[in-house]
Amino acid sequence: MAESSSHSLVQKILETCTVITSIGNFKCHKKECSTLTRRVKLLVPLFEEVRDLKLTLSEEDLVCFNALEASLNAAKVLLLLCNKGSKLYLILEQKNVAKQFLMLNTALGQALDKPISIEISDEVREQVDLVHNQFQRSKGLEDPFDAQLNAELLSVLDETNECSKDQLRRLADLFKFDTARALIKDLQALHGMRTEKEAATDGILVNESRFEKLFRLLNDLKNLFPPEDLEQDDPELNKLQVAQRVGVEKTSVQPAASDLGPDKGVLNIPDDFKCPISLDLMKDPVIIATGQTYERLCIQKWLESGKKTCPKTGVSLTHTHLTPNHVLRSVIAEWCTVHGVEMPKKRSKSNQCSAEDKAAIDELITKLSCSIPDVQRDAACELRLRAKKNVDHRICIAEQGAIPPLVGLLRSPDQKTQEHAVTALLNLSINENNKGLIASAGAIELIVEVLKGGCMDARENAAATLFSLSLVDDNKIIIGNSGAIPALVALLHDGTARGKKDAATALFNLTIFQGNRARAVQAGLVSPLMKFLTEQPVIMLDEAVAILAILASNHEGRLAISAVGPPPTWLRVIMAESPRNKENAASILLQLCSHDPDYAKQTRETNAIELLTVLATSRDSTNRAKRKATGLLDLLNKPQPETITQRVQGLHIE
Repeated sequence: MAESSSHSLVQKILETCTVITSIGNFKCHKKECSTLTRRVKLLVPLFEEVRDLKLTLSEEDLVCFNALEASLNAAKVLLLLCNKGSKLYLILEQKNVAKQFLMLNTALGQALDKPISIEISDEVREQVDLVHNQFQRSKGLEDPFDAQLNAELLSVLDETNECSKDQLRRLADLFKFDTARALIKDLQALHGMRTEKEAATDGILVNESRFEKLFRLLNDLKNLFPPEDLEQDDPELNKLQVAQRVGVEKTSVQPAASDLGPDKGVLNIPDDFKCPISLDLMKDPVIIATGQTYERLCIQKWLESGKKTCPKTGVSLTHTHLTPNHVLRSVIAEWCTVHGVEMPKKRSKSNQCSAEDKAAIDELITKLSCSIPDVQRDAACELRLRAKKNVDHRICIAEQGAIPPLVGLLRSPDQKTQEHAVTALLNLSINENNKGLIASAGAIELIVEVLKGGCMDARENAAATLFSLSLVDDNKIIIGNSGAIPALVALLHDGTARGKKDAATALFNLTIFQGNRARAVQAGLVSPLMKFLTEQPVIMLDEAVAILAILASNHEGRLAISAVGPPPTWLRVIMAESPRNKENAASILLQLCSHDPDYAKQTRETNAIELLTVLATSRDSTNRAKRKATGLLDLLNKPQPETITQRVQGLHIE
């Protein structure tokens, strides 16, 4: 057990080190990033030697290596933030980020304080001692250029009057926003960071005013560029519309088809910041005898139940003493600060509604069952607004029993009442616990009926509600079985721009479940998606390509797509700007060519080789896009067996 635990731990550490040493291209805090990366590289031989020699870690070494793993994961998160985050936000939070680097260096130094007892080579031991000394001597040094950027940014943000064009140009030059694309990328990064924080805190942002100031500044900076330079990127910014309304996911169509998982789209909290038992962000981390860290309350309950083993490793505990992990708590606190997330606090199980609010909500719930239609409609409208604006009201409204009568109003002959009811359920579904309550109240089939026959606003909000409920995996199956998919496809045809995005968002999430893909193809989903690829102005391209990439993994989906989408369709998308669209288009093309030699032959006869070579080698391409492009090049350059069509044409009939 101990040997297996050691091997698994070291393997995870090596995987983390591989990510850290491959990041590079940091937007700011470059000196701190490169120094930390270099020191991590120097530790890699230690982990490789432990792995290669299959050394078993002692209990003391396990504590050391677990501490190293936690700190290295925190380092990975911080380095990725400096690589992918908004440069404006990182510079604005310069002092907090610098403080986090200092704390990480301190944590790594403390993890190495106790000499490693396992037998390692003298060369590796000397290298570890060298790195240990470097971590111990670390000081929080301020990067002069970052400090200058911070001062310039603060001076602009503190301006009471509108900034002049000269001030904006100077700021754009300092931040290297020399193209519209560079500016849009930072705007996208800022959108993503804000949406992740909202998802992590149920809509509560600690640094809301800072975000608003930066958004205003970026919009001012956009005016430095001609409108035509910005148009091609605008669809990227609109992807957040539905997700921000629902308040749950970063974006419903951004992830690549092969990167999907049940937790995709929510804030990427580092695994080592989450309790292995509850999977929640830890507020009071403690270390047990094996060196593993848990949330105090969770591990106390585990021990009080009579268990004497480590929940994660299964190793027997030599003692049950809990040691506060002050270093990890500090790292979590700094991570929360940098990401604008409120540090988790103990919260009572009941909601925080006042007695007056509870009384008002009770009265509204009573009115939902009133026989007077106008009273029902007004009560549903008021609950809809309360659930939209207040996090605690979402909990209170559900706890007071509003969900069943709201579900009942979905049958109302009055379309406005129906709209208010479905939208109230949409707003309530933002709370994770409410998703289950809504589904168990029999709402899904009635929401689908509203989607089929309600007014346009009600249909669109019904689609958004189905998207929200589909974040629960079991609901994907129920929604698919309820006849929702054909109704969502219909909304793709006749909905407003917002309605089409709502429908696409829901369909994307539903087709993640494999059993819904054939249903979607049979409902005619491919046809409107293909239409969106050539539609002007470009509004639904991102959504269409993302969903088609999922459908292409299904046999019926491939047949439907190849029948109406010749190879140039995907090559045009590969030539466009969006990296995510490029990789999804390459994924679709690879699926079609891999399963259809005739389609591969058609692709080979285009300029695909040239475009795919660029995609496979470009620095701007995502890793997944490079893999797909390389796979396609291997396939297209490989001698192909004679196709059925060629064999038929080559028959000699006498």
